[in-house]
Amino acid sequence: MKKRIAVFASGGGTDFQSVIDANEKEGFCEICLLIASKDGIGAIDRAKKHGIQTEVFSKNDYRDSEELYSALSYLLNMHRVDYVVLAGWLKIIPASFIATFRDRIINIHPSLIPSFCGAGFYGMKVHSAVIEYGAKVSGCTMHFVDEVPDGGAIIAQRAVAVSDDDTAESLQQKILKEEHILLPYCVKKLCEGKVIKDGRNVRVLEN
Repeated sequence: MKKRIAVFASGGGTDFQSVIDANEKEGFCEICLLIASKDGIGAIDRAKKHGIQTEVFSKNDYRDSEELYSALSYLLNMHRVDYVVLAGWLKIIPASFIATFRDRIINIHPSLIPSFCGAGFYGMKVHSAVIEYGAKVSGCTMHFVDEVPDGGAIIAQRAVAVSDDDTAESLQQKILKEEHILLPYCVKKLCEGKVIKDGRNVRVLEN
């Protein structure tokens, strides 16, 4: 039986689209839910186009993050979700939710962790920091989510060269191309049972 995943997104959903496209070709999972952080984002349009159920969890509708994520946990369990895939999710996730889905939440981050990550490093802020620092290499990282922001065990990474004439915007586009390869690859391997985690050490089996 195929594993069931829920994808969390807060923006345009190009990473989400990469999983949809790969899964339509290879059929490695069932994308049963898109969880959106607000109405009107591009990811919702992508879900509708592909017949994927969407639920919006806006912080304005809940007293606090604990209440929001408690309702979210209930929904995910109701849909028998095996894995949660964060694809541009900009909400802080409380420890209680992480504990409920221990080692079942994965995230794509637009740098080579442990560089340019953690609290405050998200979206274009990451790429601007890379350019300002003068780093020669950047990339993206797929990792498990734990209580430390961007601190979970690393599953896989892809690197890109930072050119002398790169801007934050051009670097973002380079890295997005790599994200669209790395994210569906890791989701597929996870759903096939080929991601073996032992503490901070993670092996991805090719066969």
